Amino acid sequence: MFHILVVEDDHALNKLICRVLTKNNYEVTAAFDGAEALAFLDQTYIDLIITDLMMPRMDGYDLTRELRESGYQLPILVVTARDAFPDKLKGFKLGIDDYMVKPIDVNELLLRVEALLRRARIIYEKKLEFDHVCLDYINLTVTIDGSSQILPQKEFQLLYKLLSFPNHTFTRQQIMDELWGYDSETDVRTVDVHINRLRDRFRDIPYFQILTVRGLGYKGMIER
Repeated sequence: MFHILVVEDDHALNKLICRVLTKNNYEVTAAFDGAEALAFLDQTYIDLIITDLMMPRMDGYDLTRELRESGYQLPILVVTARDAFPDKLKGFKLGIDDYMVKPIDVNELLLRVEALLRRARIIYEKKLEFDHVCLDYINLTVTIDGSSQILPQKEFQLLYKLLSFPNHTFTRQQIMDELWGYDSETDVRTVDVHINRLRDRFRDIPYFQILTVRGLGYKGMIER
């Protein structure tokens, strides 16, 4: 079941969206501003965010900026009363994926949610597959040439992130913020420890590599 976070300070609309999504077999959590949303994301994996723009404490623009700068790639659907082109332009430049203007049609909302999840390649199952390799996010399993092993959660999430965006460099801080949370007191060098464990596990595997980008961080490479 996919987990959607609804970030909307209008309690009636928030409740309506949550109810519609729940009836259509999504797991749903409500938040009422961007700061509350970030706090929740520190603790729980989310597949998609639906957010308003104008909210107290932290608005939808700042929420999107924080997520994208921290390396979060989950789809973001904006639902807002602001229909001017400059507002849309600002949102898309910050990294939103879709934009709906209030009042919304809930059936259209459902269609857009499904389309965004499909585009994120997770509409049916959370799997990353390429030649000879399958990473199963639900079961934390890596299968290579038919042989499977279960990884510790953080190691799996780190490998999944790097191989989902091959040749993209992630800083240690981006990885820490996404996998351990913004407020984690864990030392950033913990990332290095997990990278070394992954390299030891897959030292003889020719299908992918984890490369160090000196002075920046790490990137995954898939061998074709």
